[in-house]
Amino acid sequence: MVRRWFYGCSALLLTGILAAATVAPGVLWALAVVGPLVLVGVYDVTQRQHTILRNFPIIGHVRYLFELVRPEIQQYFIESNTDAFPIEREFRDLVYQRAKGDLETQPFGTQRDVYRLGYEWAAHSLAPVAPLETPPRIPIGGADCRQPYDSAMLNISAMSFGALSSRAILALNAGARAGGFAHNTGEGGVSPYHLEGGGDLIWQIGTGYFGCRTAEGGFDPDRFADLAALDVVRMIELKLSQGAKPGHGGVLPGPKVSAEIAAIRGVPVGQTVLSPPAHSTFSTPTGLLEFLARLRELSGGKPVGFKLCVGQRAEFLRLCKAMLDSGILPDFITVDGGEGGTGAAPLEFANTVGMPARDGWMLVHNALRGVRLRHRITIIASGKILTGFDMARALALGADLCVSARGMMLALGCIQALRCNSDHCPTGVATQNPALVHGLDVDDKAPRVARFQEATVESLLELLGAMGLSHPDDLGPQHIFRRISDSRVRTLQELQRFLPEGALLDGEVDGAWRDDWRAACDGTQWRKAEQR
Repeated sequence: MVRRWFYGCSALLLTGILAAATVAPGVLWALAVVGPLVLVGVYDVTQRQHTILRNFPIIGHVRYLFELVRPEIQQYFIESNTDAFPIEREFRDLVYQRAKGDLETQPFGTQRDVYRLGYEWAAHSLAPVAPLETPPRIPIGGADCRQPYDSAMLNISAMSFGALSSRAILALNAGARAGGFAHNTGEGGVSPYHLEGGGDLIWQIGTGYFGCRTAEGGFDPDRFADLAALDVVRMIELKLSQGAKPGHGGVLPGPKVSAEIAAIRGVPVGQTVLSPPAHSTFSTPTGLLEFLARLRELSGGKPVGFKLCVGQRAEFLRLCKAMLDSGILPDFITVDGGEGGTGAAPLEFANTVGMPARDGWMLVHNALRGVRLRHRITIIASGKILTGFDMARALALGADLCVSARGMMLALGCIQALRCNSDHCPTGVATQNPALVHGLDVDDKAPRVARFQEATVESLLELLGAMGLSHPDDLGPQHIFRRISDSRVRTLQELQRFLPEGALLDGEVDGAWRDDWRAACDGTQWRKAEQR
C-alpha cells in the first residue's frame, strides 16, 4: 500500500508539474526539486537490501541518517531510559555485522565496564591452540532412537508462522539449509513456508497440538504420523513451557485465523483458538514420558524431546525419578530461561515467572548427572544466545548445543521497533500485513541468516582456541570468570555447586537437593497430594 501510494502520488505530482510548466515555465524549478526525490523513491522500492526503504521510501532514509551519529544519539537514550534498547548496542551491532559479512573489529578497545558487578569473561591461555577448522556436529538420539540426528552447534529457536511472516519463515529456512543447521517450527505447526526452503526442521508441538489436532483440540496420531514422516522433519519437540510466559496458555483471536493459518494449524476459519496452559494427553511425569515414546514410535524412530522453562526443582526431580522407573528417556531437553522472548506476553509473566536460563541449564545438567543419565540425554540451551561467548557460557554450565531466536531475527533485519504484538513490524519480520511483508526480500535475508550462524559458531571455536581448548567438550565452568565485587572474582565452578555423577542415587547430597530428592518419591504425580 505504501508503494502504491508513493507511485500514485509521484505520477500525479509529475503530471501536475509538467502541465504547469507549459503555462508557466518558471515552474520548472519545482521539477528540479521533486525529480530527485522521485528517483530516490523509485530506487528505494526496487532495491532489496534494506527492508525499511522498501516499505517506507524516502522517509526511511531518516533512520540511516541517525545511524551516522548513533553513538551519541543512542548514548543519550541509554542514559535517559535504560529500557530503550532490549539488547545492548554492541551485541546488536555485532549480529548485524556478522549477518552482512562486514568487518567485526571494533575501534578504541573494550566497550564495557569490566569492573561492574556480574561482568563475565573467558580465561585465555598462554598456550593457545589452532581452532577447529570444521565445527563439530552433536549427535542426538538415544538407544530407542532409530533415526538419530547430527545437529549443528547453533540452530534456529522456536518461532511460529503467524508470529513471524511468511517471508521471514522462508528466509530462516533457506538460511538453515544453506548453513546446514536446523530450524524449529514453533508451536504453530509446519507451514508450507517451513517446507519450501528444504532446511532441516525441529517440529515443535504445543498444548494446542497444531498440525496434529483433532476437531475437539486433542492429539491426532494419524495427522502427526503423516507430517512426522517428512524427510525434512528431523526431530520432534514437545513444548511444556516457554521462558517468556511459562505456565500460561495462549489465545489466537478469530479475526487472525485466516484460511491459510486455519489449514496449517487444523482449526476452524475465523474462530478464536485457545492454547491451554497444560497438555491434555498426559498429567503426570510418567505420562509425559509415555507420550514421548509414542511420538518416537509414530515418527519412525526420530529423536523426541521436550522444551521447558524450569520452575520447581522437585518437579523436575520427579521427572528424573520417572525416567529411572519407566526406563523411558527423552533424546533431548531444550531448557529455556525466564528471560525468553515472545511477541506478546503478560508483563508479570515476562518479568517475574520462570527460572533464568543459566540457572535452568545448570539445574537440568546437575539433576541428570545426579541420576547418571546425563550422558544419554542432550541438553539444548535457549535464552538470549547472540554471541560465541554466550554459547561458551552455556556449554560451560552444562549444555551441549544452543538455539537462538533473537539473533536470527536480528539477522533477518529486525531493528527492535517493539511492534511485534501490533502487526506493524516495519521490517516485515513479525507481521502478517502484506504491504510490510513484501519489503522483506528472501534472497537477500537468507544468506544473512546463514552467515550469522556460521560466524557465531566460528567465534566460539576461536574463543576455545584462545583458551587453549581444542574441542567444545573440553570447556568447563572453571574457564569462565565472574566479578562478584569491586575486588573479587570467581570462576563459575567456584560460584556454583555441580553435583558429582550419581550423587542423588548415592545419597551424596544435602540441603535443598536432599530434601527435594526425597520428596520425589515417584513419577505418578507432579506435586504431593497435600500441596494446593
